[in-house]
Amino acid sequence: AQPITLTAAAPGGERWNADLSVVDRDDVNVRRTAAGLRLREARSAGRSPRSPHSAVAEGMLLTAPRTLHRPATRVRADITASVPAGATVEAQVRGWRTSGWTEWRTAAAGAVFDRPVSRVQTRVVLTAPAGGATATVRGVQLTADATAAVSAATPGLTYRVYATRIGLVGELTANGRTVQPRDHFAALPSRRGLSPLNSGDYTVRVCTTTGARCEYAPVWDVGPWNTRDDYWNPSAVRENWKNLPQGRPEAQAAYQTGYNGGRDQFGRTVLNPAGIDLADGTFWDGLQLTTNAWVDVAYLWTGGGPRGVVGDGPLNIRTGASTSYPTRGLAARFANVPIQCYVTGQSVAGPYRTTTRWNRLAAGQYVSHAYISAVYGGTVPVC
Repeated sequence: AQPITLTAAAPGGERWNADLSVVDRDDVNVRRTAAGLRLREARSAGRSPRSPHSAVAEGMLLTAPRTLHRPATRVRADITASVPAGATVEAQVRGWRTSGWTEWRTAAAGAVFDRPVSRVQTRVVLTAPAGGATATVRGVQLTADATAAVSAATPGLTYRVYATRIGLVGELTANGRTVQPRDHFAALPSRRGLSPLNSGDYTVRVCTTTGARCEYAPVWDVGPWNTRDDYWNPSAVRENWKNLPQGRPEAQAAYQTGYNGGRDQFGRTVLNPAGIDLADGTFWDGLQLTTNAWVDVAYLWTGGGPRGVVGDGPLNIRTGASTSYPTRGLAARFANVPIQCYVTGQSVAGPYRTTTRWNRLAAGQYVSHAYISAVYGGTVPVC
């Protein structure tokens, strides 16, 4: 393949080069060679037909966040790479603001955020046809500057979607986690809400349709079916399938109404309407499901307010501020949970402190502050 440059250079602003030399445990299926960054294995993982991982070989390099000299609202990327037919290279970025990280956005034409960001993180995603040639990335230059902000995802919305069980114990997720028995995480069909390894930057609250059981789970995998279907976003920012209603997964539309000829983005016939995959522990223990089911999902990073990081879990969610109250579900380790307010209740000795503080996540949902490793996004009031 001939070298090409995928460019969208900005005339000014702060510039830096992504460090492609460090490949460590938060990177997936990539390797550094003398020629540049490449896929380590140019073959797809042995996964179930509904998984996008069975359609293409893919890999990801995650760089360390960069603190900007001044806040910016736009980040652009120049990629220097050799890209053979069928392979792809994409630079994606996200920005830190007081309420947490923005979603990931493609930076080739300029990723524009909803408000100024103070830090920027970059990831480089490579794909190739199964068994095909892989791209070689020699450099990624980023430019941060200011432009008019754009609308972000609509905050605080919940959508009813169909949930399937992931299984796949022993295999790798899209962010590099080896799936454990009775694991606790979720998969969404877009990398825009994919958390880095061992983080809950993008966390969903998944509840049964009766509301009797809920789990707060980090998003650690991509799927089911699609990889570019951020259906929770409004059409103005939705990556694909912009003519579908907000909150309608493409797979659901394909299965129920024959949208896109009844096929996913890879051309496969959609066999169920799934809009979220749940790891076994989330499915069986958090929600106590026994079969695939409709669930109510909140995409918590789209909202605001204080967030608590669950440092040890899965953590029981109680109906009141004491371990004598019944459980309503679980908050997985690393989940970033919304904290509405706090109350005084039973003293609990946990890994981070001994405290009588209990955080209310939602009506009738409390967790002990003894298990919360950090709080960000604002001051938590008294209930």
